[in-house]
Amino acid sequence: MNTSTASKLPTMRLGRQGPQGVSAIGLGCMGMSSMYGATDETQSIATVHAALDAGINLLDTGDFYGAGHNEMLLGRALKSRRDETLISVKFGALRDPKNGWLGMDGRPAAVKNFLTYTLQRLGTDHIDIYRLARLDPNVPIEDTIGAIADLVQAGYVRHIGLSEVGAETIRRAHAAHPIVDLQIEYSLISRGPEANIFPTLKELGIGVTAYGVLSRGLLSGSKPSGPGDFRAHLPRFSGDNAAQNQQLVDVLHQLAAGLGATASQVAIAWVLAQGRKLGLDMLPLVGSRKLAQLDEALGALKLNLSDADLLRIEAAVPADAVAGTRYDAYQMGHLDSEK
Repeated sequence: MNTSTASKLPTMRLGRQGPQGVSAIGLGCMGMSSMYGATDETQSIATVHAALDAGINLLDTGDFYGAGHNEMLLGRALKSRRDETLISVKFGALRDPKNGWLGMDGRPAAVKNFLTYTLQRLGTDHIDIYRLARLDPNVPIEDTIGAIADLVQAGYVRHIGLSEVGAETIRRAHAAHPIVDLQIEYSLISRGPEANIFPTLKELGIGVTAYGVLSRGLLSGSKPSGPGDFRAHLPRFSGDNAAQNQQLVDVLHQLAAGLGATASQVAIAWVLAQGRKLGLDMLPLVGSRKLAQLDEALGALKLNLSDADLLRIEAAVPADAVAGTRYDAYQMGHLDSEK
């Protein structure tokens, strides 16, 4: 990887056995293809390029984002800049033509099949971090990790990650092959991993790629934008929950103004500070789809929160005050990390 741009931002090693020189924040690309309503490819590619220019070198995607569209988009954006990036890919989610959820497939043959199409769509000969998006309850995690390990041995994958799994699964996976990081939702109002998952990661020397650091825009004050925005179906954005959570958002905005920052910047800076506090290699993903959003997110790196600031933030926006779960009951039931 070319590190000429990465030097513009603070860098880290993502996990004890993971890649070095990883930018302090990463770019989550899902929203450029699906889930949050209408998208603009020209603007998305411009945002990817601006992120690279700023020194962000970890880009996160999934082979099921936009049914492959997101990988193809990144392939076009990175056509002459692949050597500047670390690409993290989630795989395994099964969808029907109406974008319905059909479960996960972590079978060894499926793993290798998924990767074959991913390499083609991205126009690359390897993936830097490859991870099953959710645990497949029908396949032992050792079998899935073993299949990815075969791909590491063959040179098609550099590192193995995990996504939304619990402590027991993490231990089993790490015993099968070194795991560099766990991707999991973590924010001011989604702090579940602190109880059992984060201590396990610290013990094993596994990093954290934190997504949903703005709780899908909730903490920034963003609201579902209409058809195609899946947040309209999430409990935290619905009915009475939405009204209750808006009160938390209002408090965060007031507190952020007092710090000379935006609510988004405070939320991102809080996650960065938590990584240091907990002794974890923690990298927040920012889901910027527009240049202005990216500029705002980068501003979080200039915000140094004191211990007193952190106490005030957590007192003002306590995790147990949020109304509603991260997903609906069906999806929550399929999250190994919530068991």
